Amino acid sequence: MDSAEFHAAVYHVVRQIPPQKVTSYGHVAKLIGMPRYSRHVGQALKFVAPDANIPWHRVLSSTGAISSRGPGTSGAQRQKEALEAEGVEVVVGRTGDFRVNFGEWGWFPEVGTVDTGTGVDEVPAEQEANDDNQE
Repeated sequence: MDSAEFHAAVYHVVRQIPPQKVTSYGHVAKLIGMPRYSRHVGQALKFVAPDANIPWHRVLSSTGAISSRGPGTSGAQRQKEALEAEGVEVVVGRTGDFRVNFGEWGWFPEVGTVDTGTGVDEVPAEQEANDDNQE
């Protein structure tokens, strides 16, 4: 998967996160078949245009924390406000960071159950059955 395909798959998956739900960068990476690329998911979302139809604000760190967009930016505050506008509860953590409870607001579908836009999302039932028999 080249960079353009990776970004397209990230955006395709993120568009499927329902309102009032959040997931992690790492889970998006798993869903697109690149489980070690959570930081790349963050980079792909970091520069999404404000008017793009990509709900970037629904993707958080693996701890449920809103990631900073870098010194001197208001990205974390904008993300908090966007989540709260959808009805998601955002709390202030012990270190002053913004956090969301994944237990209440999380969206973590199984790998292979979400359309990634790559055309290789699901294993045919016959192959899955054969794979099970070979274990």
